[in-house]
Amino acid sequence: MKSPRRRSREFALQGLYQWQMTGNELPAIEAHLAGVGGFEKADRELFNLLLRTTVGEAAELQALIEPHLDRPYAELSPVERAVLLLAACEFRHHLEAPYKVVLNEAIELAKSYGGTDGHKYVNGVLDKLAATLRPAEMAKGNRSHSAQRKGTE
Repeated sequence: MKSPRRRSREFALQGLYQWQMTGNELPAIEAHLAGVGGFEKADRELFNLLLRTTVGEAAELQALIEPHLDRPYAELSPVERAVLLLAACEFRHHLEAPYKVVLNEAIELAKSYGGTDGHKYVNGVLDKLAATLRPAEMAKGNRSHSAQRKGTE
């Protein structure tokens, strides 16, 4: 069963996709998504925050993502762009969500909504982006992982 936070991310992804493809204003996108089945089970506050912040900072988030790409940003699929923007927003503004959670959620969104191997690409880009935006958290996670491995060897 999907958590309200996961549903919020899914609806935010759909809103970002719609924004990219249609250029519609956020109030129209939010109203449309609010009428979609299952929306009532989402964390509406998180949905609004993710969608509005990501759209509002899209150019800045894109600039953070681009150095980690192996192709021009415009050549990414709209779903990959939306997933990367959403995760970049969470990395940057939602420090209460561990980077591994943000990464895993993004991979799941890419698996559900993206192309066949899009999730692998998203994973690679977000690993690099997390190292840029959350270096201390990643270092801490890597140290504990290394310690666990040493303890089992």
